[in-house]
Amino acid sequence: QVQLVESGGGVVRPGGSLRLSCAASGSIFSIYARGWYRQAPGKQRELVAAIISGGSTNYVDSVKGRFTISRDNAKNKVYLQMNSLKPEDTAVYYCRYSDYEAAYWGQGTQVTVSS
Repeated sequence: QVQLVESGGGVVRPGGSLRLSCAASGSIFSIYARGWYRQAPGKQRELVAAIISGGSTNYVDSVKGRFTISRDNAKNKVYLQMNSLKPEDTAVYYCRYSDYEAAYWGQGTQVTVSS
């Protein structure tokens, strides 16, 4: 089992920045992918950014050049640096870890971009 706890959400004005953190505990030795997803009201949950065990990253087109995913293996954390935030980035952001048997989710953290 893997437990994930997100933090760092909040309310920010358009153009602002936030850094989300996801702290992992439990059986993380077999984790091969870490990702951030988001779900806006009335919309499906979507992948925002992911980083796999080799270090490769991928992003949804709408956040390329603005968001950066990174990890700190020593601290068992993954981060999402979000810059130049837009109102359409407003959503609940979830951390997800995957091994070859299951996917694990955090409880989510709210990000609201509003003037």
